[in-house]
Amino acid sequence: MPSPVRAVHVALSWLTVVPLPQPAVAMDRRVGAAVMAAVPVVGVTLGALGAAFAAALSFTELPTALIGLLIVAALALLTRGMHIDGLADTADGLGCYGPPDRVVEVMRSGSSGPFGVASIVVVLAIQAVGFGALTDQHRWYELAYAIALGRLVAVIGARRGLHPARAEGFGALVAGTQRMSIAVWAAAAVVGAIGVGWQADGLDFPAAGWAVAVVAVVVTFGWFGTAHCARRIGGINGDVLGAGTEVGVALAVIGLLI
Repeated sequence: MPSPVRAVHVALSWLTVVPLPQPAVAMDRRVGAAVMAAVPVVGVTLGALGAAFAAALSFTELPTALIGLLIVAALALLTRGMHIDGLADTADGLGCYGPPDRVVEVMRSGSSGPFGVASIVVVLAIQAVGFGALTDQHRWYELAYAIALGRLVAVIGARRGLHPARAEGFGALVAGTQRMSIAVWAAAAVVGAIGVGWQADGLDFPAAGWAVAVVAVVVTFGWFGTAHCARRIGGINGDVLGAGTEVGVALAVIGLLI
């Protein structure tokens, strides 16, 4: 099993374009388990970069909607757009009729259908508008928090009891590998909610409590949403985990802005 530092290194090299040396590890389920447990660290890194980018853009005269779109574009570039691709494929698969084999066939077709395109437009529009609003209000911590919180859905989707949809691919490396990491990162997200409620004059308990409720919504979506995908597809794959991440970020943004 890789050390925590090595796991974060592998996770960043897998899931982002951060220029790190390629780790000399054999990609097996032990490594996959460690990488998935480190995914929220990737989320924190991306959240910090997204918030810094938003803060820099706030000094310009750009409209907030455009700022939000630029943040979404930057995150897509940093992650090679893999989560967006997974969102489109998963939506197309869930939108078709038929047994799991047919769903997987649609997901692997290589083109995006109407469900996939509509899902991308809606989810990314929510993120863009939300990021723009958070930037306009100088809520940098919450912007970073939403980006990191969405990654918790991917960890939940790799939990014990959910099997890989295929014998090869990313899902085969990570599906069914997570257990304690889910509880640890969910607890960390609850602790992080204190930052949402922290004000210059002290802790705003209602705001922190609402942020905890947002965590509960994201966790619930992650649990039942990935379970539904696993039933339709016949297991978990990388597309489902990517789709869950993007929808999780959108739900977090909505919750924090309410």
